[in-house]
Amino acid sequence: MIVNHPVLVLNQNCEPLNICRVRRAIPLLYQGKAELLENGRGHIHSIGGSFEIPSVIKMAYQIKRPRPVRKMTRMEIFNRDSQACQYCGKKERPLTLDHVVPRRLGGVHSWENVVAACGCCNRRKAGRTPQQAGMKLLCQPHRPSSRLSFFIPGSYLESMDEWQKYLPTN
Repeated sequence: MIVNHPVLVLNQNCEPLNICRVRRAIPLLYQGKAELLENGRGHIHSIGGSFEIPSVIKMAYQIKRPRPVRKMTRMEIFNRDSQACQYCGKKERPLTLDHVVPRRLGGVHSWENVVAACGCCNRRKAGRTPQQAGMKLLCQPHRPSSRLSFFIPGSYLESMDEWQKYLPTN
């Protein structure tokens, strides 16, 4: 249903604020609380008129909010690692989490020690360090920047091309 499509909501300063649904975005536009920046889907018709279906909207006023600290979750790790195995680079599903330095060898559960890995590479590494297993990391794990303070699912990033110019790069 078209009213359930995602809409990127930007603050007045064009900083990503949230993701809402079309059914929430249209009243914001109609009431003058937001302006349409991108129409990626056509029009929706009602008895009262025709409305553009928004893909990106910008709030008419600045929303002040504290910057939340990004929590280390499974989805945040996959998002940071671009939904790809950090050993072979395959975007294979399902991905697993791998501790670079295994916990049994003193590794900690932190942003700097956890990466996304495909099942094959995770089994090949088998509780060893990458050096012991003869494997190399494609990218060194790191804490993501706090510029984007909410999670955008990878499927949205792939399918919503018009969002790319509004999202900061990590």
